[in-house]
Amino acid sequence: MSGAFDDVFKANDDYVARFRLQGLQPVAARGLALVTCMDSRIEPLDTLGLQPGDAKILRNAGARVTDDTLRTLVLAVYLLGVDRVLVLPHTRCKMASVASDDEVHDTILDTYGVDTRSLEFKTDNDQLGALKHDLERIRHHPLLPKGLPVGGAIYDVDTGRVTPVGS
Repeated sequence: MSGAFDDVFKANDDYVARFRLQGLQPVAARGLALVTCMDSRIEPLDTLGLQPGDAKILRNAGARVTDDTLRTLVLAVYLLGVDRVLVLPHTRCKMASVASDDEVHDTILDTYGVDTRSLEFKTDNDQLGALKHDLERIRHHPLLPKGLPVGGAIYDVDTGRVTPVGS
């Protein structure tokens, strides 16, 4: 590692000195699973008035409901106290601003010489359509309970506002 992570390990020392989360249970205290993007402009707890331990937070590029997201939601529902799911993509998302996965693959290949075509990035420039599709994937997953409350919203990275989106 040769120092590449010294800054974060030092920051962890400071965190440990003021750590106050001991004793939290591994369940979602407020029953929420949040699927959101990995974008560092999103602070999921503050954004939704949550505290550590309130929710299970699943993050990936574009806040997409992938097979792994569904696997995790099944575990969260049956083992970790989740009884509702919110999918929260955001404005100005790179994964929603490109025409296709091919564009991302080409950019990475042209810029870095790495062929990423074995990966599916799930880009979709119809962000609202992608969100509605993902909500339906959760609602109709055979291993998730019928009637599980599933909602969608868009987070505005410029204002912090969360706007609910109809199904």
